[in-house]
Amino acid sequence: HKGLKIMQIKSATFGQLQNNCYLVTDEASGRSALVDCTEYSDKMKDFIGDAKLDYILLTHGHFDHICAAPQAARAFGIKIYASETEDAMLADTSLNLTGRYFESGVSFHADCLVHDGEELEFLGYKWKVIATPGHTSGSVCYYVPEEDVIFAGDTLFQDSYGRTDLPTGSSRELVDSVIHKLFVLPEDTMVYPGHGEPTTIGYEAGNNPIACYR
Repeated sequence: HKGLKIMQIKSATFGQLQNNCYLVTDEASGRSALVDCTEYSDKMKDFIGDAKLDYILLTHGHFDHICAAPQAARAFGIKIYASETEDAMLADTSLNLTGRYFESGVSFHADCLVHDGEELEFLGYKWKVIATPGHTSGSVCYYVPEEDVIFAGDTLFQDSYGRTDLPTGSSRELVDSVIHKLFVLPEDTMVYPGHGEPTTIGYEAGNNPIACYR
């Protein structure tokens, strides 16, 4: 008999840019994954609480999404996952912008590099990696079809989309990623973005300004 799986998604905002970090937990096992990691502060420690953290998944390499990933990974003895295309940005303080905003920049490599279309087995679910270049060249979204959810990083927001004027950004690629990679998903897919409120693919396909480029 297979136990009932319930995916619990908890979010909180961190840092000056009010980043969303997501703690995703399989209630049956109590195992969790953290999507993006802005800071390893008391607030973050309270947010994680007594969760059994197994993974840190990074959507892209900008400072406000990655700064505390190495610290949290060390604290829990776990691995960091990021796109193979983004690993150079994680290590380069000028590309990841930590050199611009902090006295000592943050530089590291992910433990596990993922690629477009890869299916990861986390917490008893299949997480599909969708490469969505545009905001950065190595931006990825993590899609869990069984739960109809996608963690979109800074690629797609409610009524908006990611900026493309930072290192490795491309507006042409972003439009292509959103329209051909995300808007083709089921309409009721819940989108959990890197900033702002959750939304759905159906709502954004009908209302997001980027839809006019189709």
